[in-house]
Amino acid sequence: MPQLIAGNWKMNGTLAGIAAYAAGLRAAAAYADLLICPPAPLIAPLRAALDGAPVALGAQDCAVQRSGAHTGDLSADLLAELGATHVILGHSERRADHGESSAIVREKARTAIAAGLIPIICVGETEAERDSGEAETVVRAQLAGSLPEELAGQTVPGVFAPGVIAYEPVWAIGTGRTPTEEDVAAMHASIRAALRRQLGAAGATMPILYGGSVKPSNAASLLALPEVGGALVGGASLKPEDFLAIASAAPRD
Repeated sequence: MPQLIAGNWKMNGTLAGIAAYAAGLRAAAAYADLLICPPAPLIAPLRAALDGAPVALGAQDCAVQRSGAHTGDLSADLLAELGATHVILGHSERRADHGESSAIVREKARTAIAAGLIPIICVGETEAERDSGEAETVVRAQLAGSLPEELAGQTVPGVFAPGVIAYEPVWAIGTGRTPTEEDVAAMHASIRAALRRQLGAAGATMPILYGGSVKPSNAASLLALPEVGGALVGGASLKPEDFLAIASAAPRD
């Protein structure tokens, strides 16, 4: 099954740079599924610029509510109308900077699913939590609180699976640091076991992405680890050549 290589642009990107970026992605490798999550105003322009290239588009957040008097929030239905297929939810920067609890993430995931979007639900521990030996406990608690029961029983694998998990150790995001391969493999195995317990058959097939300073130089070793179903890429996704180099490192089988 092809791995999912997702790019999170965060608060980066401009209209002026869309054409050149899209042109760079037209060399997309056929053996990896690609997803770009730009700032919401760039979803439709990027979709037009890609002109049918095999790249899915996603958003970086959505509101709990589907419509109404919620100034500044983003409707999941509107994101789907703009061409998004996925939405990142519960990223550590949202949890920390905006006070989003796992309960809020769960409600957002429900709204996304109702609008036809695939939630990419992020989990991960801080450096203090890892150093204290609490990393797996913290991540399991985030999974228990963030995943809606609507994901249970749905077993479609691959890029258009009903849901996706992204494990991002908070202390590795944007720092250039990564856990050891043994630590990543152990955490992904723990997440898989928790998903099976929580979601049944759906938990056995749901992709688990690794995020946290993924770059061309370490992508091959990370993507080859057991239970790693792809990558959530931050800074390296802003350069088409780096993003495609990561995608090219994905296993072919």
